Amino acid sequence: MLRRGAALGGLVLVGFAAVPLVKHAMTRFQPALTNALSAPKQELPSKRVALILSGAGVYDGTEITEAVSCLIHLSKANANVTMFAPNIAQHHVINHLTGDVLPESRNVLVESARIGRGKVEALDVLDVADFDAVVVPGGFGAAKNLSSFAFDGANMTVQPQVASALSSFHAAKKPIGLMCIAPVLGAKLFPGAELTMGKRSGATWSNGGASDAVDALGAVAIEKASDEIHIDATNKIVSAPAYMHDAGTPASVHDNIGKLVEAVVRMD
Repeated sequence: MLRRGAALGGLVLVGFAAVPLVKHAMTRFQPALTNALSAPKQELPSKRVALILSGAGVYDGTEITEAVSCLIHLSKANANVTMFAPNIAQHHVINHLTGDVLPESRNVLVESARIGRGKVEALDVLDVADFDAVVVPGGFGAAKNLSSFAFDGANMTVQPQVASALSSFHAAKKPIGLMCIAPVLGAKLFPGAELTMGKRSGATWSNGGASDAVDALGAVAIEKASDEIHIDATNKIVSAPAYMHDAGTPASVHDNIGKLVEAVVRMD
């Protein structure tokens, strides 16, 4: 009995002897573990970003989901955002319920202020020296108000203030983010630039002909899936399909734009 008890006692003693060893090991590694758990996540560099809008509403202005996604992702990236829009009349006003053209006039800057909660400045006061990057959401406003692409295709012109702003960022070698239909602005202004507007063809890419227009303008259309972006490191242009994809959802477009924003703010 004594021998058995001693054996049991030995087991108990071994068990208890292990406890200080475990405690010693935990005490030894605790500082490193605590530091690893408490270390802050690596934040994106804080950037000053100009966001150029073209009105409010997909058919005659800025695509609102794209604009809001830009604002959310830029906010998460700790960017200091200033919104701009040209102080000009919209090309026309569309009834977004029926698609009919309405017999009225609206101002691009005034309409853009709906998205910016009133905090939108006239594009002609934008000073590139005050910013690190520029981003342009899509929507037909980019093709009707910021340019004439919707009507003239490869013979398009870019609104002078928009052309001046984007060209100034490009000359200063500062990043430019373009999404949805907005890459046509880069195609017109920067020959040879690589840009994506998604796929050229497919059941869910009804606007694939826009990629052909990019090529016709002297740029290079790069086919990408709806969840991808393209980075032209030489020209410092990041582009994304966003709602060029017919099957895009608010969630998928939001995620796609998140990749664009991250690439823009990380780009030196």
